[in-house]
Amino acid sequence: MQKSFTTLLLVLLLFSCQEKKKENTVAAETVMSDYYTETYRPQFHFTPEEKWMNDPNGMVYHKGVYHLFYQYYPEDIVWGPMHWGHATSKDLVHWEHKPIALFPDEHGLIFSGSAVVDFSNTSGFGTIDNPPLVAIFTYHLMDGEKAGRKDFQTQGIAYSLDNGDTWVKYEGNPVIGNDGIKDFRDPKVFWDDENNQWIMSLVAGDHLQLWGSGDLKKWTKLSEFGKDKGAHGGVWECPDLFPLKVEGSDEEKWVLLISINPGAPNGGSGTQYFIGDFDGEKFTTDQTQIKWLDWGTDNYAGVTYNVLPKDYYGDTYENDPKQDRIFIGWMSNWAYARDTPTEKWRSAMTVPRKLTLQKVGNDYTLFIYPVENLETIIDRKDKKDITLNGGAKEVITFDGLNQAEVKFKTSSKNFQLKLSNDLNDEVGLTMIEEDQFFLDRTNSGKVKFQKDFANNQGMPVENLPIGEYEVRILIDRSSIEVFINKGQYVMTAQLFPNENYTDFTVDNIGSSAIDLNDFQISEIEGVW
Repeated sequence: MQKSFTTLLLVLLLFSCQEKKKENTVAAETVMSDYYTETYRPQFHFTPEEKWMNDPNGMVYHKGVYHLFYQYYPEDIVWGPMHWGHATSKDLVHWEHKPIALFPDEHGLIFSGSAVVDFSNTSGFGTIDNPPLVAIFTYHLMDGEKAGRKDFQTQGIAYSLDNGDTWVKYEGNPVIGNDGIKDFRDPKVFWDDENNQWIMSLVAGDHLQLWGSGDLKKWTKLSEFGKDKGAHGGVWECPDLFPLKVEGSDEEKWVLLISINPGAPNGGSGTQYFIGDFDGEKFTTDQTQIKWLDWGTDNYAGVTYNVLPKDYYGDTYENDPKQDRIFIGWMSNWAYARDTPTEKWRSAMTVPRKLTLQKVGNDYTLFIYPVENLETIIDRKDKKDITLNGGAKEVITFDGLNQAEVKFKTSSKNFQLKLSNDLNDEVGLTMIEEDQFFLDRTNSGKVKFQKDFANNQGMPVENLPIGEYEVRILIDRSSIEVFINKGQYVMTAQLFPNENYTDFTVDNIGSSAIDLNDFQISEIEGVW
């Protein structure tokens, strides 16, 4: 009898455990099903799990891992005391959230900066066999700013010997002091192999300073650039200087990215670029016109992944970017960044984009196009050709339009594309024969949270090919990215529709027939 009772007890206990396990599994599945599904949460762009994010920082590839650090405030969804958030990826598409990398200390908050692989151990922080990652960043001393001083921004460094998992700040910080420059920040560092030195690009109010070092600790100012060059509608920020081969040739030029706020062509924040030469001390350019990396309102403070010496890893890692220059920007604008209608988190990054330098006529032009790995999450649909007579239109209903790619080829300069829903929210993309392209979000959904958000953004496209060119559009819940002619012209903008867009309209606004060839609308998988 005792044995039977014990057996029954064990059976009941096992049944109870199994039921409890089922409950836990259901609960876990419920939690996971809610993860990253909040209203307006992008599904294939990087966002923090929660709270505020702005500039990308410390973008470096090391031992098969892409590191993305970023300006982060872990206490609220508005800007606050800055930390470095951290995420890693193997393919620049799927990301793993990591613990906060750098916290404020007695020298100040942790503002924007960069990271390098100190492959020769010039700093002495590691060894040749285990070279350190070294982060270079701006300290921002709030007490100094509040006291009215101008020397409250200095430059510091930290190092990691475990591929970015933990960081130690250099005891000799700051490594560059401040003689009284109010906006003195955003160091971007790279190894200059030609001159056997580290080079730091550092903004100083309305211009660029270049600094040199042999060990990342002791720095010497080399030169200045930009007081009489480029756009100066606001403070210069987030510089990035790097070489690029001109496509189809052996010619090499140097590219300098400079973000500026305000003063962008469509208001608020934007990024300009210069094409020139660098001799190990000075950057020079004969460029007279202002060139913009992205004409949309929502691509700011972007920088590129540092490139290691050629064949540094050999064939060790399949995901090695080699000499590709990969860019990520902050997908927002300081005009309204603190006001966008999200609740758990705020801000996203652009999709990673490869930069190439091409000659268009006699002019050097940066082309900006999504990295190839994005193709792995796009569910390609059958292509079709669309022909529309003058004044005609075609409406395509697509349930997944809020997380999709639209792609086609055309030679037309007279058409309008429209994303819309049953609530009459709509986004207009218009190409006109006067060599202009417009992105109109004035009626795109929620637009009244800030006076500057509802706008019609313009972009000159005077150097498009006479024949066929590609139009590619990425839509992800609360953003749209437009790439024209493989990234010759780019616009990035945030959108906050009141419900998902479901209809895509192609409208021939001219009198002659137009063709849209190889037209596709494809769903894009979520990466979380």
